[in-house]
Amino acid sequence: MLRDSLSQALKDAMKAKDSRRTATLRLILAALKDRDIAARTDGADRTGIPDDQILSMLQTMVRQRRESITMYEQGGRADLVEQEKDEIAIIEGFLPKQMEEAEIKAAAEAAVAEIGAQGIKDMGKVMGALKGKYAGQMDFGKASAILKALLS
Repeated sequence: MLRDSLSQALKDAMKAKDSRRTATLRLILAALKDRDIAARTDGADRTGIPDDQILSMLQTMVRQRRESITMYEQGGRADLVEQEKDEIAIIEGFLPKQMEEAEIKAAAEAAVAEIGAQGIKDMGKVMGALKGKYAGQMDFGKASAILKALLS
């Protein structure tokens, strides 16, 4: 389970006295705990959020850091750019291999055919199917752009 591997990685990082990895893993686990608490208040069971939602959370964290890198580069903060890149590398270590653009397009075309989507109004259904099938593997920003082109 992904949750267990994150906890074990934190223990290993602490033993190795790897401060960057320890801090990043603590951020991940804190975000995970927040999501677990939010899920509990929504009536979910007490075991926490499932792995597909954890993967989605990790992808969001990577995307946030990439946005931060852009801002830091514009501000001339090379030290913070390096820190964000290090965090991205650590977080991506827990994500499955990301799909290439050609693979995303093929998956999107298959989902459109499977659902029988006719136009842009069906985009939500197709995105839902892709998120259910490819959580953690697909950049849904790219998938959205590809779907818009396919359904237009």
